Amino acid sequence: MATRNGTEQDAPNWLVWAALWTVYIVWGSTYLAIRVTVETLPPLLSGGVRFLIAGLIVLVVIRIKRGRDAIRISRPELLSSIVIGGGLLLGGNGLVVLAERTVSSSLAALLIATVPLWVILLRFLSGDRVAGGTLIGVAVGFIGVAILILPGDRPAGATLYGLGTCILAALIWAISSFMSPRVQLPRDPFLSTGVQMLCGSAWLFLFGFVGGEASGIDVGSFSGRSLFALGYLVVFGSLFGFTAYVWLLQNAPISKVSTYAYVNPVIALVLGWLILSEEMNPSMLIGAFVIVASVAFIVTLEGRAKRIQAAADGAPALAAEST
Repeated sequence: MATRNGTEQDAPNWLVWAALWTVYIVWGSTYLAIRVTVETLPPLLSGGVRFLIAGLIVLVVIRIKRGRDAIRISRPELLSSIVIGGGLLLGGNGLVVLAERTVSSSLAALLIATVPLWVILLRFLSGDRVAGGTLIGVAVGFIGVAILILPGDRPAGATLYGLGTCILAALIWAISSFMSPRVQLPRDPFLSTGVQMLCGSAWLFLFGFVGGEASGIDVGSFSGRSLFALGYLVVFGSLFGFTAYVWLLQNAPISKVSTYAYVNPVIALVLGWLILSEEMNPSMLIGAFVIVASVAFIVTLEGRAKRIQAAADGAPALAAEST
C-alpha cells in the first residue's frame, strides 16, 4: 500500500524523530541566532543576505539535479511569490529581526508562537467553521500574550514598541500563511521556497536601504560571533531546518509535524536563558505556559478534528494526517 510519499514502506521511525528534532532545535535556536546577529550587523540587510544566499543555494541545487526547466515559473506564480515572500520574510521575519534589538530572543519566540492562534482567528473571520473548543483555546492563548506585554513584571529592556513589533510580525506571518494556499505559487515546495526567499530578500534589501542601514555600515565593527550567527541562520535555519520540515510533511503525520509550533518556543526559552542569560521572571514563565499550552491544545484538537472528518467522509485517517 502506498504511503505519504508514494513509496512502499513508511520512513523509519528513528529517521522521522531525527528530522523532527532537527526542526525543534534548529528553528528553536534561530531566535537566539537573530539576537546575536543584530548585535553588530544591520537587521534588514543581514536578513536580506541570509535569504539571498539560501534562496540561491536552493535554486542552484534544483537546477543541477533536475535541469533548467525545473526552475521555470509562470508570471502569476512570480507575482504571488513576491507578495507571499514579502509577507513572510519582510513582514514576518524582518519585523522579528528589528524587534530583537530590544526584545529578548525567548520573549520574541513566545510571541511568534501565537501564529497558529492568528491563523485560527483568520479562518473564523473568513467564515470557516471553527470548533468552540478551538476558539476557547485561542482566547486563552491571547490571555498569555497579555500577561507577557502588560507593564509590571516585563523583562528589563523589552520596550512596548519591540513587543508590538513581534505581535505584528506574528499577525503578518499568519496572514501570509493563510493566503499562501489561496494564491498561485509553484507546486514544487522547494522551488516555491527558493523563489520566495529571493523575493523576500529583495524586499529586505529595499527596506534596509530606504531605512538608511547602508549609510551606517562599518564592516570593521562586525563581530565574529554576529557573522557566525548569520552563517548559522543561512545553513541551519534556512537550509537544514527547511529541508527537514519538507521531508517531514511528506513522510510523517501532520499532527506530529505540527508539534514544532509549541516545542520551538520552549527550546528558544531554554537556549536564551542558558546561552545569553536572558531573564525569565514569574510573569514570563506564566505567559509562556499559557501560550504554549493553548497552542498545544489547538494543534491537538485540530488534528483530531481532521481525523474524525476523514473517517466520516470514508477516507483513511492516514490521508487526512498527510495533507
